[in-house]
Amino acid sequence: MEPTLEGAMALARSATGPLSPHLTAFVASLIDQRYAIVCLRAKAWRAAAFDAWLCKQGIELADLCEAHIEQFSRRNYQPRSDCRSKPRRHEAPALQQLLRYLRAQGLCAATAERTLPADALLVGFEQFLLRDRGLAVSTTGGYRASVREFLVDRFGRERVDLGALRAMDIIGFVQRRPQRARPHALKHVVTALRAFLRWGQYRGEIDAALIHSVPTVASWSTTPPLPRAISADHARGAIDSCDPGTAVGRRDRAVLLLLARLGLRGGEVISLLLDDIDWDAGHLRVRGKNGHECLMPLPVDVGQAIAAYLRSGRPPSADRHLFLRARAPLRGLMHGSDGVGSIVRKALERAGIDAPHKGSHQFRHALAVRMLQGGASLPEIGEVLRHRNPVSTSIYAKVDIVALRTLASPWPGGAS
Repeated sequence: MEPTLEGAMALARSATGPLSPHLTAFVASLIDQRYAIVCLRAKAWRAAAFDAWLCKQGIELADLCEAHIEQFSRRNYQPRSDCRSKPRRHEAPALQQLLRYLRAQGLCAATAERTLPADALLVGFEQFLLRDRGLAVSTTGGYRASVREFLVDRFGRERVDLGALRAMDIIGFVQRRPQRARPHALKHVVTALRAFLRWGQYRGEIDAALIHSVPTVASWSTTPPLPRAISADHARGAIDSCDPGTAVGRRDRAVLLLLARLGLRGGEVISLLLDDIDWDAGHLRVRGKNGHECLMPLPVDVGQAIAAYLRSGRPPSADRHLFLRARAPLRGLMHGSDGVGSIVRKALERAGIDAPHKGSHQFRHALAVRMLQGGASLPEIGEVLRHRNPVSTSIYAKVDIVALRTLASPWPGGAS
């Protein structure tokens, strides 16, 4: 018998344990998030089985926690004879989702977080970065993670005494970083440490000389790496690989056009909201780094691709993000490689392009390279890419080698 929505709701209504008053609302929330029917029934079945186990164990709803899910998963269990997948593989994640729902409704206590003395200190550091330095939330989170690792490495579970820090503590921590770590990752670590030590100096707990003990990661500003730009043919092939006859294809095509035509960063595409598009004026509001916003013109082909996705591709949802996930739960795209990066990788695979780089930033670099080859100046490129520092744009000065050769003086005594 094929699973149905009515069957999933019937399973929820059949529960008689401590979760029974709330399981129908839980299943209804899954329906609103557009889960597939077969997935709905599986989640409802696991929730009902968990409810019966809780009743048998005499566990009240208010006391429910992760430990009970672990105990339930270790129970004696005989899988169905027709079960093809690994038993219990999806059980714990489904019940954890149920637990998150119950906690969001205030029906059971939130999990107690295990904190260290370093965590209390880092709260003030984070507020300083956000309020006084004006750093983005994502940047602040990265700084916090690096500094927390340093403090735990130095003090463990003991009280953090900034006055006890010595130069060798900092140097040794950086030297113990994995040898395979890339230079830009090490730069992030030392930058975070310097910011933390400056904050400690501001508080009067650290001497200024200690800041200079943070090692410098070797880099050569005179020879910056060439930008990783995708070729025009490959970019066109990736965009054309999207199937305009499917909802996912229309979404992916709009995303790739935003990357290629406007040079948006992956995170900027993810952050776009429905209200950010001014169809009458032909403008698009973009939220860049550090919370900076700007209006960018909306090219006709990009606007047509977005409109096609909105008309017959974007599922109905209360989420105001422009681009949504194709699978439940329906919400905005995830940040990182699982969001826009995944769209780029799949497009390259469909197009049969064996590109050395799979990320979304190569479209941004390609736009700058095309502008440079078309005669645009570096300040103009920086304006389009919304660079606040001209140094960020200077990497494109290495791209057009032919043009640079015309600026070189002939070798003395050589052929003119």
